Amino acid sequence: MAAREETREQLSSSWICLSAKCFPITTCSHSKSPENSSEIYHSAVDHTLSKQTTTRKPGGWKSMPYIIGNETFERLATVGLLANFNVFLMTQFHMDQVYASNVINIWSGISNFAPILGAFISDAYVGRFRTIAFSSFAALLGMVCLTLVVSVPDLHPPKCTDKQANLNQCVGPTSSQFGMLILGLGFLTIGTGGIRPCSLPFGLDQFDSTTDKGRRGITSFFNWYYVTFTIVLIIALTVVIYIQDSVSWILGFALPTGFMAFSIVLFFVGMRIYVYIKPEGSVFSGIAQGLMVAYKKRKVKLPEDGARHGVYYDPPPVGTSALSKLALTNDLRFLNKAAIILDGDVKADGSKANAWKLCSVQQIEEVKCLINIIPVWASGIICFLAFSQQGTFTVSQALKMDRQLSPKFQIPAGSLAVISMITIGLWVPLYDRVIVPSIRKVTKLEGGITNLQRIGIGILFSALSMVASGICEKMRRDSAIAHPSPDGIAPISVMWLAPQLILMGFAEAFNLIGQIEFYYKEFPETMKSLAISLVFVTNSGANYLSTLVVNIVHSTTAKNGKPDWLTKDINEGRVDYFYYLIALMGVINLAYFLVVSRRYRYKRARMVGDEKPGFDVELTGEVKQ
Repeated sequence: MAAREETREQLSSSWICLSAKCFPITTCSHSKSPENSSEIYHSAVDHTLSKQTTTRKPGGWKSMPYIIGNETFERLATVGLLANFNVFLMTQFHMDQVYASNVINIWSGISNFAPILGAFISDAYVGRFRTIAFSSFAALLGMVCLTLVVSVPDLHPPKCTDKQANLNQCVGPTSSQFGMLILGLGFLTIGTGGIRPCSLPFGLDQFDSTTDKGRRGITSFFNWYYVTFTIVLIIALTVVIYIQDSVSWILGFALPTGFMAFSIVLFFVGMRIYVYIKPEGSVFSGIAQGLMVAYKKRKVKLPEDGARHGVYYDPPPVGTSALSKLALTNDLRFLNKAAIILDGDVKADGSKANAWKLCSVQQIEEVKCLINIIPVWASGIICFLAFSQQGTFTVSQALKMDRQLSPKFQIPAGSLAVISMITIGLWVPLYDRVIVPSIRKVTKLEGGITNLQRIGIGILFSALSMVASGICEKMRRDSAIAHPSPDGIAPISVMWLAPQLILMGFAEAFNLIGQIEFYYKEFPETMKSLAISLVFVTNSGANYLSTLVVNIVHSTTAKNGKPDWLTKDINEGRVDYFYYLIALMGVINLAYFLVVSRRYRYKRARMVGDEKPGFDVELTGEVKQ
């Protein structure tokens, strides 16, 4: 029991050290492997529960050069290719800022939802290794397509001169050229859907979490994963983007494609060393069963309070369920009907006759966990709406500002996102090592403040970042109008964008990392995959909301002969008003969050062997029984 708690605490605390842009963890269920299986299966859960040993030790650090190497080059390829994508669409495909923003937001929305499907396929059918392998080839195909788009003249619009660009006379993409672009993005989406939910957990699979050596390996793996990811982001946001902007778009796309090919080679070289986890099933099926059975039994009467023994199906926990056994509660009582035993629901051996006619208490309580968290989750969409502007309209601002650091060097517009990353990288260790211990002495809370308070602070910072963005944009626009030039560039340093990017970094450090930790702690072990995937779904919702808001603003704000706020010429538009609109939405969202967070109670699962089930922890951190 002590070892299990220590493992859980190490995994949870490790999240604090991860960058907000890091791919989150998802966990898959495991089952005991057949004795004669041709593959090697290892389950930390089975070790914990049955003290069973495997016939072969986990891959451990012997497999890390291949896994971390694969991770490093895969991320370098993906981030390097897409970090500057808004500039590519505007300068090479000659899209206006609204069109480019819509393409990026719609594609990002699909890509952020795809990991849900990837996690389901991995958990239920093919396992992590095969999911990563297939998805890596799909990602490589996508990168090859995009490299061909910039390399082959017939696959992209003709080059546009500065004079044509200033007169808005550039020729846009044809339907076939746009189709090739979408084909490449489609393959990348497939790759994202499989790699994101499985890459980090596959590395964790190589360590035996029931041993001290394995737990130390897991902690070190988290650290190396974070270090390599930070290095990759810095290289991608500086070197790769500089090559794309100042040397060649062909070389700037070909290099990430080469990195992706090399990452696949590294991944397969380590095949004989890896540990492979056999898929057992997905939590998504259990959620669907819980809702469906509750609907089918909607006319069944609930028993009187106290009359529970023998009425509800509550079998002994097995597998990962044993690590977080949940007690039956009266919250959302109509769902309890799904666990009521009727004639013919249970076999003679005590097992369910039909999974779509009877659910266990554990299944029902897991569904309740999801439903109870949805109001808090929804608040993240508008917060992430502010984040999504960083790669679109912030880049548009940078393109019309003075980016010269020296006569021979100009800061690439897409590289400015590194300011947010530096903010996160500096703030998170300071917060974790200095600020949290100081606050902990006052609040007596392990994390200094509750996760909900941390999320709320992030929402506040996201609104403040939009206010700062609006102020900076007004300064930039006024300067551009006061000092007109043929290219429309304002004689104001691009570093004036730093305050809004720093505030955005604080927003991510508080809200996004807070969400990850909140979901990870509030969901039981069997739902960790879904819990972390919610962050991707939040991102997806923000992308689609951004598309909706951009199009509404674009189509409704043109009045009295004046162009709309988001017109193609940013100097004629009023992007500052657009930022203030998002800031207002953020303030309303903060008020909504305060309401739902006050009503939410942190729930402590009834663990196996726990003598005091049913504790609730309020937003203030006070424990009530």
